[in-house]
Amino acid sequence: MIGSASLADGLSLQCRAFDRLDNQSLYDLLALRIAVFCVEQNCAYQDADGKDALAWHLLAHRHGELVGTARLLMPGVSYPDACSIGRVANRADQRGQKIGQQLMAFAIAQCEQLFANYPIRIGAQHYLIGFYQQFGFVSQGESYLEDGIVHIQMERPAIA
Repeated sequence: MIGSASLADGLSLQCRAFDRLDNQSLYDLLALRIAVFCVEQNCAYQDADGKDALAWHLLAHRHGELVGTARLLMPGVSYPDACSIGRVANRADQRGQKIGQQLMAFAIAQCEQLFANYPIRIGAQHYLIGFYQQFGFVSQGESYLEDGIVHIQMERPAIA
């Protein structure tokens, strides 16, 4: 485990390399991603894209249940000159409780620790631009369609 945090609202956050995930944790995070991206957003796409084994995975638990997840990728995996945060997902029944904000703040802190001096680049769903802007991400370029959903590339500059 790279990092962890326990918050007052019963939320615990962990960052684990792929080879440090136990079978149940891996199953839970994949099930959550499928529930959000494939079922809820009605998007048929290949979630198992070959990058998970190269990633650090964030797990947000509340009272022992997985309620949020994200993955961090080192420079060179998705972008040649930037690390990235992706597959950010929160369980539907837990939304509105600031889990996404806590998960994103933790993800940024972990990226700064793991990949110092690199910007963080994301492919954000267009309707979430304001959410990511509060963390210092800036839109870059034009919107694009990915798996039937409008996205935009955003970047947070490296902390010097």
